Amino acid sequence: MSQCTRCGATFQCGQTDPQASGPCWCAALPPAVSVPVSSAIGCWCPACLQAHIAALNSPEKVATSAK
Repeated sequence: MSQCTRCGATFQCGQTDPQASGPCWCAALPPAVSVPVSSAIGCWCPACLQAHIAALNSPEKVATSAK
């Protein structure tokens, strides 16, 4: 089991769990995800990483970055 470096939740990581039968769940997510450098050490749980991706792709974020 792994522990999320963002929220502390435990989750299954296919990269670090010796009993994993395939790639990590995160391999199915978009490959070019910008994770803040301060949080880049370790993995995030599915909920945190998906929320981060959603925030990066939100219309408010796109409108703000276009200015």
